[in-house]
This record gives sequence, C-alpha cells and structure tokens, in this order.
Amino acid sequence: MSGADPSRATPTVSVVFSFFNEEPVLAELLRRVRAVLRGEMEKGTVKAYEMVFVNDSSTDRSREILTAEASAHGDVVLLNMSRNFGVSACTMAGLQHAAGDTVIYMDADLQDPPEIISQLLDVYRTQPDVEVVHTVRLSRAGETRIKLWITKLGYRILRQFATIDLLVDAGDFKLLSRRAVDELIALPEKRPFTRGLVSWIGFKQATIHYHRAERFAGRTKFLVFSPAVLRNFMASALISFSDVPLQLASLIGAAVSFVAFIYALVLLAHRWIGVPTEGWSYVLLAVISFSGLQLLTTSVLGLYLAAVHLESKRRPNYIIESTAGVGLRASHTD
Repeated sequence: MSGADPSRATPTVSVVFSFFNEEPVLAELLRRVRAVLRGEMEKGTVKAYEMVFVNDSSTDRSREILTAEASAHGDVVLLNMSRNFGVSACTMAGLQHAAGDTVIYMDADLQDPPEIISQLLDVYRTQPDVEVVHTVRLSRAGETRIKLWITKLGYRILRQFATIDLLVDAGDFKLLSRRAVDELIALPEKRPFTRGLVSWIGFKQATIHYHRAERFAGRTKFLVFSPAVLRNFMASALISFSDVPLQLASLIGAAVSFVAFIYALVLLAHRWIGVPTEGWSYVLLAVISFSGLQLLTTSVLGLYLAAVHLESKRRPNYIIESTAGVGLRASHTD
C-alpha cells in the first residue's frame, strides 16, 4: 500500500514547469522555488529536489538563462522542444522526465505562489492514502470579470456533462505521487487534457485552497477567446470526456425535424381547407430543415472523427530537441 511507503516522510521532489517566453520571471521564480524547497530540506521533510523546465520553443532568452542555471546548479533540468507543442504536451514531457518520488507541476508566471508547495507536501506526508493533491483557487487577481465568468462557465459545462468529477477552479497546479505520475504518463492520448486525466486516474485525491496572484511580469499567453484556448476546450476537454455534443446534436436534430413535421401538417391543412399556399413554402421548408440538420450533426460528428483520425496516426505528442542538466537522475545513476 502507498501508506507504507517510507519515501512519504522525506520524498524527493520534482517541480515541473511548462513555459513559453518567461524571461522576465525566471530569476524570481528560481529564487522563490529554491527558497521553499531548500527550507524543506533543512527541516528534514524533503530529501532532494529538482526543477524540470520544459521550454515550448521560446523566442526570448529563457533558454540561455536556464541552460546557464543547469550548468551552474544541479537542481535545474531543461527540456527544449523542437517546436511549439502546447502546454499539455509539454506538461506530459516534464512528468515523463521527472524523477522525484512526488511531482508538482505548475505555471511559470508566479500567479501560483511557490510557497504553496509546502502545503502540498504537508498533505502528501500527513495523508498516506492520498495520491493527488489539487489546488483550488479562491480568487484570481489581475483578471477581468469577463474572463473569470467565461472560465467558470467552461468549468461548469465540463463538470455538468463530463464523465469525470472535474473540480471547479482547480488549474494546472497539483502534486502527484510517483504512482499517480506513472499511471498518467502511461495514457497514450494525443490531445491530453491533463486536468481531466488527473481526475480520471482515480485514487484518493485531496484539495487545498489558495488565492491566485497577478502575473509577476509579462503578459498572459492564454487569451480567453484565442483559437488555442477554444480548440483545447472543444477538442481536448469536452470531446475527450463527454458524448453530450453527440446527444445534443441528436436532440436538436429531432426538434428541428419535429418542427418541420408540424409545419408540413399546417401546410397540408391549408391546402385541404383551400387556403392559398405558395409552392416555394414547401421547398423552403425542406431545404432549411434538412440542410440545418445535416450541417449540425455533420460538424459534431466531424469533431469525433478528427479525434479518431489523430489517434490513428500515432504521432508522438512532442519531440525534444535538446536537454541540459541531470537533476535527480544523477543520483539514480550513481
């Protein structure tokens, strides 16, 4: 059982960051994460740690900064993607290369305070059956009301219709046990919705609450109406964990057909009682009803067929162009 694992008391810890163009943030991020984890080591609650940075083909000086850090310190591992693959793929790459007994993944923009890591580790140590610790945001500083409203709406749609119990306002800041990580990286999905998959793997999961801060520097890469965000919601989140769009298309199609049927009865009744009816009314009824129904159902089916097509190609989710640093893997090979 996981509760008997002695590494729970003093685990090795990997912290994974997927990032793109975070040059202004890196120095402060490294300082604060090191302060937290070195403090845990001094208390004897962490055996060793590493920070795994997955560079999603940044165009600023992020790569140079972290390459220098990896050369100067043994606690930094850098994975450079061959091109921009997106947050989910990079997160999975970081999880696959993390060597810690427990793995924490989080954004690199300092909106998620690194100091919360200590609370995550406390839950992991004191609740021996817990394999996943989520963070749930009580507030989100620096974000507009419309973005907050749309984000909450998206979470509630997923929670209502998905086949998993997805926590509202729980983002990409979590602690995973080694067992949970191994189960997660074994999943072969091509468009992984990481938040959903973490819930899907099951096990006992706990939550802590915190207040999310503003970005330390720079601008957000995830505009709420951007194509990447909308595509991720539809193709990765909703389609992967729900068949509601298919059911909704069937219901709408049935409703449209029913309305068309009633309208057809009205036209027949008009003809029966002698009310003049233009001939184009029948043509228009047929064209609108069947065209709308076909377009709607075909578009929804196309989303699922696209997902099947993507899975059938079996391409890797990412390609690593180069690496720097060894982190905890150095101790594993000694």
